[in-house]
Amino acid sequence: MHQIHQEITVTVDGISYERAVEPRTLLVHFLREDLGKVGTVVGCDTSNCGACTVLVNGQSTKSCSMLAVQADGAEVTTIQGVSDGNEWHPVQSAFKECHGLQCGYCTPGMVMSSIDLLNENPNPSEEEIREGLEGNLCRCTGYHNIVKSVQRAAEMMEGAK
Repeated sequence: MHQIHQEITVTVDGISYERAVEPRTLLVHFLREDLGKVGTVVGCDTSNCGACTVLVNGQSTKSCSMLAVQADGAEVTTIQGVSDGNEWHPVQSAFKECHGLQCGYCTPGMVMSSIDLLNENPNPSEEEIREGLEGNLCRCTGYHNIVKSVQRAAEMMEGAK
């Protein structure tokens, strides 16, 4: 049986890629399997957990709920593209400083959602942080230190201005 492929051009972590993809390939699988962006994890494949969250044109998106062909022409940022390799993003630093992780499986998605949240609302209340991250599940932490991490990141980002 002949498989149909569609050509897409997508910029991922600042690099433009042209690829032929099978039309039903999920963005998360394209990122991991075709581009090697394994920092974007597969959690549930049902869009419930948020572990696979990436930024698509600056907005947090669960990459298991989007087809790779839908990202044609888009700019995608994964957890691997948040840092320049020398200095961590303030959200990453704050998660480390405030112990906002335990097993770490949800952390890439939490960081990406937090970046989007802070870009939209640079000084969120605790309630706004909890609401902004409600699509990301953590089975370990109880969320307290995650909220503290986002609050600390907001302080760090404000201080950097």
